[in-house]
Amino acid sequence: MRLLLVEDDAELGRRLSERLGSAGMAVDWVQTAEAARDWPDLAETAAVILDLGLPDGDGLDLLRHWRALGEVVPILILTARGNWRDKVEGLNSGADDFLVKPVRFEELLARLHALWRRGRGQSPSTITAGDLALDPVARTATRSDQPLDLSRKEFALLHLFLRRPGHVISQDAILEQLYALEAERDRNAVEAHVSRLRRKIGRDTIRTVRGLGYRLEV
Repeated sequence: MRLLLVEDDAELGRRLSERLGSAGMAVDWVQTAEAARDWPDLAETAAVILDLGLPDGDGLDLLRHWRALGEVVPILILTARGNWRDKVEGLNSGADDFLVKPVRFEELLARLHALWRRGRGQSPSTITAGDLALDPVARTATRSDQPLDLSRKEFALLHLFLRRPGHVISQDAILEQLYALEAERDRNAVEAHVSRLRRKIGRDTIRTVRGLGYRLEV
């Protein structure tokens, strides 16, 4: 899952980025409304975590700006403003969820996954295709009900394939989802991750479509 975090508090932003990264997500973190306003990869972003008290403007104005442009990315407001009127205004401005700081990381993570599932018309947390199953909340994956021992990148890669079984996914799309925007991206790393994942879920499960990418066949 690729996330955009808009948070001006340096310590909180760092901690959230690290913990979300440890949960298998690629996090792009900005600290101002100006940096977020015309974010180039918003269409490739699974969700936005948005603070309201930004140093160069109100997060609600940024939220309204995105919605006015027709952006449909799920947006979760994470703010110190706990007044019920703030919640109503945030949700009426186009937010999909609203959390008040401080919040337990486990709840934030669960709500992000709920937003992701809701955006795809899904309700259960477990994603399945053939004999493969993955629960992004519990961080478990199985094949034929047998647990899979996956690295963080392998888990994220399987998650991506299970979201689009039977579809060709390009190396660029994989890089977009596995790595933050400023991170070093290496196509050879994609091949290595795919190769290791194949060894764990079956070599014939992921097919290479020459010149286009990879496809999960189940």
